[in-house]
Amino acid sequence: MFLPKYPDTPTPSPAHSHTPIGPFPARRSLPSVSLGQKTVTAVLVGGVVLTALLAAVAITAISVAIAAVVLRSLLRDHRRR
Repeated sequence: MFLPKYPDTPTPSPAHSHTPIGPFPARRSLPSVSLGQKTVTAVLVGGVVLTALLAAVAITAISVAIAAVVLRSLLRDHRRR
């Protein structure tokens, strides 16, 4: 019932008669993009590392400043007594 019906005689496939007009120009390979990707990756990683170091230095400086203010306040109160 659902079996395919094949033709009794096979029909020949049409012949392709495409001939090139002339010699093809030599293809030039595109420059490698991997070097550019490596450079971009290195710059991004370097930027992230430098930003993290800058943030760490800023947090440390703020912490030291707060500690200095607290110690100064404690020493001033201790001298007044």
